[in-house]
Amino acid sequence: MAKHKKTKVEKVLYKKISRREFIKKAAIGVGAVCVGAYAISQLLKSPVESRTFSNDAPAELWKWSKEAYHYTSLGANVQCNVCPNQCFLEYNARSVCRVKVNKQGKLYTLAYGNPCAVHIDPIEKKPLYHFLPSTTAFSIATAGCTFRCLNCQNWQISQAKPEETKNYDLMPEQVVERAASSGCKSIAYTYSEPTAFYEYMYDSSKLARAQGIKNVWITNGSMNKDALLDFCQYLDGANVDLKSFDEDIYNKLNAGRLKPILETLKTLKEQGVWFEITNLIVPTWTDDYDMIKEMSEWIYKNIGPDYPVHFSRFNPMYKLTHLPPTPTTTLEKARQIALDAGIKHVYIGNVPMHSANNTYCSKCGKILIERKGYQVKQNNIESGACKFCGEEVKGVWL
Repeated sequence: MAKHKKTKVEKVLYKKISRREFIKKAAIGVGAVCVGAYAISQLLKSPVESRTFSNDAPAELWKWSKEAYHYTSLGANVQCNVCPNQCFLEYNARSVCRVKVNKQGKLYTLAYGNPCAVHIDPIEKKPLYHFLPSTTAFSIATAGCTFRCLNCQNWQISQAKPEETKNYDLMPEQVVERAASSGCKSIAYTYSEPTAFYEYMYDSSKLARAQGIKNVWITNGSMNKDALLDFCQYLDGANVDLKSFDEDIYNKLNAGRLKPILETLKTLKEQGVWFEITNLIVPTWTDDYDMIKEMSEWIYKNIGPDYPVHFSRFNPMYKLTHLPPTPTTTLEKARQIALDAGIKHVYIGNVPMHSANNTYCSKCGKILIERKGYQVKQNNIESGACKFCGEEVKGVWL
């Protein structure tokens, strides 16, 4: 009998793994089978190969549709070019983000004017600590996401289709009107992944800019450069989730890729958009100090010392409920690694009342902004500088 020759998938599944990796794989269990299969397929596929869901959109959903931006017509088929998934869609096929569909050879978004989440948040919640402190952001999200994060805290909307969520009827003009009437200084595209509702975000941001309202993008950062450059015309601030500094972890934990996020950070800097970086430290996944050191050194070298980094505490969520919350000592160690790498402002998130929620002057060490939760207790930044020693503090200040 001829010897069985392992397929590529079998080689991935049966390769020798460390005890740490075995614990991660075993504990995820049956609930992550679909995500795991998707992640494994990512290892074997090119970025532009078709990865779509065939599904008829309910007739009533087309009320909130619009022809998409940044796509290529390929006869009866289309290819979305907004994000690195670059979904190739045959007739009636649905994109990975669940909101784009091929209708008669044209690409449409089904997430336009139908947010499933509408809130007014302190800007500190995003988190943005160097962007108009003490102001509020009119925050919106639709269903859908370009990633499949096992730890997603908003999975009820990010991993849903627009027809599966309870939605508001709120077109871009109304978004701007509501933001203005609420006294919000900015509109935040947030909660799920705003790249999925790119057209809605883009049109809203364009109108907001004309009304003097700023736009902030709370994102996984996975957007193609042409689409990002268009958006940067109206973008004022961003918080980018740099989920890890390892391609394999990005693939397995998030069903994404690292390189596009690094390119996004460079592009935002080149375009003069203020941004801050969040790194969620997930036990057994992203709590490797050597990786954190490599990430911090990359940020310092390629982005510079002035863009804040937030190390955020993981809480058991979605498909990783078996893991413990991140120990505070782990976050403190990560913060020190980043400070030692030369990053001036490094914060600890999701740990209420921790002193590392405050902003300190990188020169004299005094408290510049004292925070209790999302509330600012004191602000000692004047004209973009420390009022005690005059050291410049980068950011967007009132």
